[in-house]
Amino acid sequence: MKPLRSLSGLLDFDCAARWGSFKLAAQELHKTPAAISQQVKHLEETVGFALFIRHPRHITLTEKGQELAITVGRMLAELRAKIGALQGGNEEAILRISTTHSFAIKWLVPRMHRFTKLYPELDIRLDSNDAPVNLEDDSTDVAVRYGPVSAGDPEMLFRERLIAVYSPDLLAAGQAELTLADLPNFPLLYEKTPESWLQLLAENKALKGKYDFSRGYSHWGVLAQAAVAGQGIALVAYGIAFQDILKGSLKQINCRSAPFGSGYRFLVNPRKQNMPKVQRFRAWLVAEMDDMRRTADQ
Repeated sequence: MKPLRSLSGLLDFDCAARWGSFKLAAQELHKTPAAISQQVKHLEETVGFALFIRHPRHITLTEKGQELAITVGRMLAELRAKIGALQGGNEEAILRISTTHSFAIKWLVPRMHRFTKLYPELDIRLDSNDAPVNLEDDSTDVAVRYGPVSAGDPEMLFRERLIAVYSPDLLAAGQAELTLADLPNFPLLYEKTPESWLQLLAENKALKGKYDFSRGYSHWGVLAQAAVAGQGIALVAYGIAFQDILKGSLKQINCRSAPFGSGYRFLVNPRKQNMPKVQRFRAWLVAEMDDMRRTADQ
């Protein structure tokens, strides 16, 4: 196996992998397609395996090529982030936030203007991604992640609870609200599995009944949107449904919540935990979630 002596081949490979084309990669890098193809060929000879399957009019990554493309793409993103920070010369002016798709869309983005109004000097970089985040590199300053939480966890921001919600469009003429007794009349929407619905029904002594668990969703945000669209009654995390409840797009069924042990945690790049921008963002998050918690308890 030959040692990798140049990064130029990796740059050309990354570009070709993103575009699925030597021609388009050449346009981005201001080279000729032949030059890109030659660099990739040299890289394949060095690593000892094929990176692309070459078709008459396009190229596709091999299985090993896909794995390498993911690693190279991540490495180059970290490198560009670091160079950008050094070029900017003011690390305190940029706040890089990573969080999940559902939390970003349904909770953070709708209220982010309140944070930027307090700190207009900050350049916000928000990455919504459900994949695990590497807090050891400089591409991320802070992360808000959803998962199991325990009492006393210093990283815990908010312990979630599951609530049953529905669109006002589901109400019949003259009907003021839906109750647990109405559940058999509608599809019951859930995230991934209906297990939490069964727990809520057991908590409210309402297991007896014919229920329609026919609609599952992969993410809380999609589930909440399905409820807003009137596709059924959803069991969703309170934080995700909160804005829609405030706007009146969703109504909440009055019942006991199911036992639930998940919530949101605040994670920090260990080299940046004492930076004012990080401390300000955490303080703002805590205040916003305290407001939401007080509303939930009313």
